[in-house]
Amino acid sequence: MNHEQYMRRALELAMEAQAEGDVPVGCVIVRNGEIVGEGRNRREERGDATAHAELEAIRDACARTGSWRLHGCTLYVTLEPCPMCAGGIINARIDRIYYGAGDEKAGCCGSVLNLFEERFNHHPRIYRGPLREECEAVLQKFFEALR
Repeated sequence: MNHEQYMRRALELAMEAQAEGDVPVGCVIVRNGEIVGEGRNRREERGDATAHAELEAIRDACARTGSWRLHGCTLYVTLEPCPMCAGGIINARIDRIYYGAGDEKAGCCGSVLNLFEERFNHHPRIYRGPLREECEAVLQKFFEALR
């Protein structure tokens, strides 16, 4: 699989979130070409402010790999991580992040600030844009339908 295919899987998870009434955000974590973690927004479903796609995927990857250290992993997410998720990415030691849509209100990969440039002990590499337009369109349609 390639970057686009991993992001397509994240988009599938985002659509599952949307079907359950959550903001359509999906995430996969990959190590050595294998998906080791998946997650989608479940805040509405669980009534839990921390049930973001990235944290769900990190929990899944930790369970599947048997370690909280996710060295050698790449995270693909349809929306730029918020401060909470960026903190989880740092703590899990994820090496690389690919995100689709930017988040001008809460994005911590450069839109509001870049937490990965701060003085933390781990600095993941950030890549913007795989399927950016598709990720943006899914979110835009979701929020338009709410209005």
